[in-house]
Amino acid sequence: MKKRSLVQSLAAVSLAFVFAASLLTGCSKQEETPQASGENKPVQVSVFKSHLGAGTLPDSDNPHVKYVDEKTGVEYRLITSPPGSEPVQYLNVMIASADYPDILRPVGGVEQALIKQGGALALDELLPKYAPNVWKNIPEEAWDIVRSASPDGRIYYVPKVFLVPERAPLIRKDWLDKLGLDMPKTVSDYKEVLKAFRDGDPNGNGEKDELPTTGREFGKWMDHLFAMYGVAMWEGNPEWDIYEGQIQYAGITPNMKAAIGFIRELYAEKLLDNETFLNKGDVWMAKINNNLVGSWFHLPANLESRHQAIAQKQPEAYIAGMPLPKAEGFDGFVTQKSMGEPEWLIPAASKDKAEAALKLLDFFYDEKNAEFVRFGIEGLQHQVVNGKKVLLPQEDNRPLGLGMRNLTTKEDMDERIKETISEDLQQMVSDIFAVSTADARRIAGDGLPNTVYEGYPDIQSHKLFQEYLAKIVIGEWPLDKFGEFVDRWKKSGGDEVTKRVQEWYEKAKAS
Repeated sequence: MKKRSLVQSLAAVSLAFVFAASLLTGCSKQEETPQASGENKPVQVSVFKSHLGAGTLPDSDNPHVKYVDEKTGVEYRLITSPPGSEPVQYLNVMIASADYPDILRPVGGVEQALIKQGGALALDELLPKYAPNVWKNIPEEAWDIVRSASPDGRIYYVPKVFLVPERAPLIRKDWLDKLGLDMPKTVSDYKEVLKAFRDGDPNGNGEKDELPTTGREFGKWMDHLFAMYGVAMWEGNPEWDIYEGQIQYAGITPNMKAAIGFIRELYAEKLLDNETFLNKGDVWMAKINNNLVGSWFHLPANLESRHQAIAQKQPEAYIAGMPLPKAEGFDGFVTQKSMGEPEWLIPAASKDKAEAALKLLDFFYDEKNAEFVRFGIEGLQHQVVNGKKVLLPQEDNRPLGLGMRNLTTKEDMDERIKETISEDLQQMVSDIFAVSTADARRIAGDGLPNTVYEGYPDIQSHKLFQEYLAKIVIGEWPLDKFGEFVDRWKKSGGDEVTKRVQEWYEKAKAS
């Protein structure tokens, strides 16, 4: 789940001026009247989804598109932001131009802008009627969180629901074994392990180029280093959780100061990759894939491709889940966000296609279609090896298949591991999930709507936090500067945002 970014200020301004006009002119799009149910032609539904990965967009002759059409009477047209473009800006330009997709995955908080301006379709009555599998499979608690995020208490989007931890601290168990080390139990143990990774040549190439642990620009994807100190983090951004008896921004807590102090030590001793704040996503991933990193934080469900790449350099590579090392005086945990994040929304201007869009969505939530949803079409999304379906890696010249289900229970994950992970890695991945589940905890701010940040875009973007984090960690500023950050954050809108968050939390608890 790459993290969804902030709605750009340009979009916020443009949307305010064009929503009213676009909602009126958007009806011109509806001249594509859905075919009557008795006709053979399918209803065409455009689906906007960003961050699709490698692959080409399927056309109407694509076997995946045709199969879904046969089952639903709906022909989907998958659209996405062009390569190199910023998905938030691209989606906002579409909306500002009244070029609405029929159903979209919101990014960057666009769902709240649409809801506020009357541009989102209320789904309370439509979901049970046209998407009964979506309605019944998503827990009522998730629907309550969605209702708490709207001013009128209605349902304007289908939420993502992920009932197992998505992310986990990972460590090279084969490196530990090679160096005669045990799994670290305390922060001090962990630091000694990182030193051994730095000095002991565990990748065996004789160059001592190992990176004990690493992160990405803005301090992202090194959440394990914060988690040890009980800091609620999500892909490098501080979240909201209970501290000192009330919900607060984790970025201003004593827990955060202690975590930053620890990370600063790691950086100074070259135990944390000193290019961390420069690492783009592809560079960061390349370092892991090239057998250079001993400890990192990522998605266990996507581990097979990582392992395959590492094993080309070190065939005996074994990746394990790392139980959180204990930091004295702190209760560590891995942040879990399970429900409430917007997943699918239908624009009000596309209401004439709502029935078809929801039927399409329902297809992916129907358990009868689980195997197709998981594996797609043979030759396009999977191949059969020794009688077993094996997913094919995404490639630039291979058409993508639409996926719309984002509901994962433990049973779903167990089945996914069994069906989509190679047999020699199934136990590895299952063990990682067992470890991460033991350390994970849902935070109080799970499902928090972006509306709490209205008028305070810098608070929402975490820019101030990122600046102080980077400069303190690399040693440009002393750790004592953290107090200055807390003061600036509060005065620049943090106190007002905190008040809104606490009001939302009380409302959500009462639901």
